[in-house]
Amino acid sequence: MNQASTDVIILGGGLVGTTLALALAASGVTSIVVDPADPAVTLAAGFDGRASAIASASGRMLDAIGVGAAIAGQGCPIRHIRVSDGLAPGKLDFVPDADDDPLGTMYENKLLRRALFDAATASPLVDLRMLTRADTVERGSAGVVATLTDGTTVRAPLLVAAEGRNSPTREAAGIRVARWSYDHHAIVGAFHHERPHEGVAFEIFYPAGPFALLPLPDDEIGHRSAIVWSVEARNGPGLAKLGDRAFLAEAEARMGGFLGSLSAPSPRASYPLGFHHAATIVGDRLALVGDAAHGIHPIAGQGLNLGFRDVAALAEVLVEGKRLGLDLGDAQPLARYGRWRGLDTLAVAAATDTLTRLFGIRGRTASAVRRFGIGAVDLIAPLKNRFMAEARGESGALPRLLQGTAI
Repeated sequence: MNQASTDVIILGGGLVGTTLALALAASGVTSIVVDPADPAVTLAAGFDGRASAIASASGRMLDAIGVGAAIAGQGCPIRHIRVSDGLAPGKLDFVPDADDDPLGTMYENKLLRRALFDAATASPLVDLRMLTRADTVERGSAGVVATLTDGTTVRAPLLVAAEGRNSPTREAAGIRVARWSYDHHAIVGAFHHERPHEGVAFEIFYPAGPFALLPLPDDEIGHRSAIVWSVEARNGPGLAKLGDRAFLAEAEARMGGFLGSLSAPSPRASYPLGFHHAATIVGDRLALVGDAAHGIHPIAGQGLNLGFRDVAALAEVLVEGKRLGLDLGDAQPLARYGRWRGLDTLAVAAATDTLTRLFGIRGRTASAVRRFGIGAVDLIAPLKNRFMAEARGESGALPRLLQGTAI
């Protein structure tokens, strides 16, 4: 029987799970990453319509673990965020000072996946096993033992679940989850437009859901942006399946034509939106990261960044624990991780949920109140600076990786 031992077993090799493996490897901690996905599919050429806003702090972490160089110059800096209630007068502008970092950078997900996959494959401390599942997992006082579909039995002091919002490991551990649906679908994709976006991200709120327009780098066709368009659930699948001409006409109506005519849309996808938050993100020799621990509305584009903040905190706890000779699955370091991330994730989740409900209230009076609030915040510099710090991922007690320094 094939057997292998490592410091950490990570179930899930997506953006968060692979980033954790590389963050640990940067400080000498080994891992085995198990994921059923086929790289031939997940790394296929062509824009699949998905893109992510990487906060400044998350970008510093990618630099610190050696991934930043592979994606340098291939994203679009977000230099300005404009928030509005529909197309009515009144707006809230977040614009950093000229000598400040941008609020974040937009990257195509396929670019992030390729860079992380290549780095993990090249690392001698990361054992990346794609097209593989864990048949059985046992967590006991002596450690974690998993039997994989490739016939290998792997052992480690700690198991990390990075399997996404429907994490079977979380369910098997009996961890309770608060969850609800927003009765919305998000349509994601991209298109080209006549006028340049100039690095501006637009968040336009409608009662049926927000319409987010996110800047991407120009390509051989011209100027382009990604969208995350929230619509009522009953309309989501149909809107995603519209022909290109009809879809672009609907999108242009939501935008009021401020970027000119639209063309050349990417493939589109539609998925249901919901909220979930695990009662605890640690268990016996178990830690949850990313969507396995929490899932929020994409209203503020912070979902992936929350996962990266999990990665930075857990990596710091585990690296320091190994240097002290501690059992990496011991309850004490795991409790530190749980405390570190618990308040931050709950605060961000509560804020996004509140915004979603607030901007979903229909009626002229509600819209007028929102516009008044938007205009008031626009005039209060300290409050705007606080929001910009949140957008950059620079609030709270930052792990060292998010500060751009090695652990």
